[in-house]
Amino acid sequence: MPPARPGETSPRPGWFARLGGSILFYTKLPLLPGWQPRFEGIAPLAPVVGLGLGLGLAAVDWALAQLGMPTLTRSALVIGLGVWVTGGLHLDGAMDTADGLAVMDPQRRLAVMADSHSGAFGVMAAIAILGLKTLALAELTSGRGWVLVAAMVWGRWGQVVAIARYPYLRAGGKGALHREHLRPQDWLLGVALALGLHGLWLGRQPGQILPVGISLAGGLVLAWAVGAWLNRRLGGHTGDTYGATVEWIETLLLCLATLA
Repeated sequence: MPPARPGETSPRPGWFARLGGSILFYTKLPLLPGWQPRFEGIAPLAPVVGLGLGLGLAAVDWALAQLGMPTLTRSALVIGLGVWVTGGLHLDGAMDTADGLAVMDPQRRLAVMADSHSGAFGVMAAIAILGLKTLALAELTSGRGWVLVAAMVWGRWGQVVAIARYPYLRAGGKGALHREHLRPQDWLLGVALALGLHGLWLGRQPGQILPVGISLAGGLVLAWAVGAWLNRRLGGHTGDTYGATVEWIETLLLCLATLA
């Protein structure tokens, strides 16, 4: 790649290098030998990582079901495995965001969110997220794998929407890299992936029009609404609120899917 001119940002690397960077950034998974990752412009590929994670967790859930494990137990294991594979990255952001939002003084919120120590509201947020995810997944008697994959794709697409639409509040934060290398059309990849997933779901299981419709409409609405709500409360976003956006979209979409 040619070097950047003075005053310009460096050009983005190829998608394969960025995919490697997104896997390393968003998960604890190792890369294949010889895969050279780059981190500029990885945010648009987050839904692709979500697709891979969702498929892996759905496969684990299916395998545990074949072994006869009770629904609630395997639901808890699948949700816990998801936290482990991501290194708790998004959950940590949701906890820090909850601590920040609990502060009455808006001027102190970012400082509280930057504190590495978890407060009472952060702990409560983690309990709520993990508990609701586990119980909602356990309530799904059919289409569990599809809903799980859809939730992980929509959650990460919601993060891309938040990065693209709202200002970033910390110039030196890790999330600044995402916004710096984002292009206006980058949000299209995630929504195309989600639409294709729901089309495949309906094609494989034509009788599940209602759950597919709820997942599709709910995912679209939540992907916009969660980021917008956090922006309204804080006046912008940080890396922590990006994580919170992912977690709450996943949680609320799983809960919404129980209506079907």
